[in-house]
Amino acid sequence: MAEEIRIEFTRFSAFYSPLIATMAGGFLKAEGLDPEHSVSAPGKSAVAGLIDGSAHVAQSAPSQSFGALEQGKEPPALHFAQINEKDGFFLAGRSPDPTFSWDKLKGRKVIVDHGTQPMAMFKYACFKRGLDFGAITAVDAGPVDKMIAAFRAGEGDFIHLQGPGPQQLEHAKVGHVVASVGDAIGPCAFSSLAATRPWLASDMAKAFMRAYRKARAWLIATPAAEVARAEAPYFAGTDPAVLEATIAAYQKLGNWTAHVEITRPAFEATLDIFQHSGLVTKRHKYEDVVAPPPA
Repeated sequence: MAEEIRIEFTRFSAFYSPLIATMAGGFLKAEGLDPEHSVSAPGKSAVAGLIDGSAHVAQSAPSQSFGALEQGKEPPALHFAQINEKDGFFLAGRSPDPTFSWDKLKGRKVIVDHGTQPMAMFKYACFKRGLDFGAITAVDAGPVDKMIAAFRAGEGDFIHLQGPGPQQLEHAKVGHVVASVGDAIGPCAFSSLAATRPWLASDMAKAFMRAYRKARAWLIATPAAEVARAEAPYFAGTDPAVLEATIAAYQKLGNWTAHVEITRPAFEATLDIFQHSGLVTKRHKYEDVVAPPPA
């Protein structure tokens, strides 16, 4: 009989396809695991589900551990595999711009995701592209649905969104992707799988990891249209063309690399990004945040 494995997402989108594919592609079932997934309530971290025992695995980010470390505490969970090794946000404008450069944001209104990590990454992308963040008008329109509604209502010249938001705007012909934050920054430890130390030593963790490695390899090698068909039941209400375009965009960006490990260089890059925004006061140790994938 299959053993239930509970997976909690902080956000649920096609950006997290490596984890979604473990369910959608039947990889967990093949390992004798029956997946149940949930999405955290707004403002709540999926790591809270690990702490209270309601989840075995959480979709998180290594930077989630920085808060505890800044207070001199041990983080309650460890990050044992990467989901995305690049930022997954895009900039969409009102019209197509094949010659877009970041200095075109000067003096313009940009609806920016004000979540801690998305904002830190956006500021760092501006820095990497030689743009003073203070030279733009950064609009806080609230949560993602409110951001999109504001842009559709005519507010802002540009909007900063994770897929499939920008792809939906393109599909509706009200926005056009002009840049990728991931391209501006390059590889970093962006999103991850997290779990408690005891769970990482379990047989379930080993079975999960076997499924995850296979799902990730399948996701990289499989045409976006085929992945979108497999994942469609998890995205009721999303146009199949939008789902396919989002998956294709992330495959092309190189978000989903062949290796599952969170590498030291990627971790150091994330520390650079958070130091740039003043969100960390010191270089935290890789071993305090990252665990090797269960063997």
